[in-house]
Amino acid sequence: MSEVLFGSFRSPYMQRALAQVLLLALLGGVVGVHVVLRRLAFVTEALQHTVFPGIAVAFLLGRDLLLGAVVAAVVTVLLLVALSRARRIGQDGALALLTATAFAAGVVMVSRGRSYQHDLTVLLFGRILTVDGRQLVETGVLAVVCTIVLLALHKELVLLAFDEVAAAALGYRAAVVEIALNVVLALVVVAAIRSVGTVLVVAFVVTPAAAALLVARSPAQAMVLAVGFAAVSGWIGLVVSFDLSVRRGVDLASGATIVVVMTGGFLAVLGGTSIYRSTVRRRPGRTSRVDRAEASAA
Repeated sequence: MSEVLFGSFRSPYMQRALAQVLLLALLGGVVGVHVVLRRLAFVTEALQHTVFPGIAVAFLLGRDLLLGAVVAAVVTVLLLVALSRARRIGQDGALALLTATAFAAGVVMVSRGRSYQHDLTVLLFGRILTVDGRQLVETGVLAVVCTIVLLALHKELVLLAFDEVAAAALGYRAAVVEIALNVVLALVVVAAIRSVGTVLVVAFVVTPAAAALLVARSPAQAMVLAVGFAAVSGWIGLVVSFDLSVRRGVDLASGATIVVVMTGGFLAVLGGTSIYRSTVRRRPGRTSRVDRAEASAA
């Protein structure tokens, strides 16, 4: 078992891939809790597609993909804020409009290249096994910046997630905090998109947080659990894809395998918590919070 879990990482490219996964686990786990609490999963889904044109342009010009993704992410956040203010459009309509337009534009740009299918596959699903030292440094810098911002705004973000009226009464500027969270979310998408592509980023953000919130008792505890969940899932996903692809001749995409492992872990947590709660409710002399509330109301 130790050979399976650790022997896969003797190669430098697997070590870099693991380091990238752990950095993405930190990013996704921390920001993902705020995304789930604020119900911004659709925003994450939209961002991972709207940065696609920027990446496509940078790819075709031979420039750094990070630069193209950052520019596209900033433009997306600004357009989203502007369009969301139109009452007849709203945030959902703005997100749908930006997602469809940006993704179509990116596909059109990539289709002009000679190796259209290969290039499109790389941009959509990423190549985590080709991560180099420069990408690790860039992801590390983004992880530090995003973590500092989220820690500085932690109290405001949690309060806004549970009670916007109280936050406004205390003088918190919801619009400023919302923009800051969207910018951080955009940077997380940018950091992950080169490794796992524009299709799988949302899983790194939403799935670990959703699993953690099923068992956590506070947002801070949920962040710690989400980071651990994402790190372990990433580790196992890399081991499974390496073992089956290299040792058994079954080709598996590493990024997609990690996402499948995350989903399996989430379902396991969901099933375990459901069984535990049903067992507790059936114990003689034990009543749930809902039962006690109904009894007091009666």
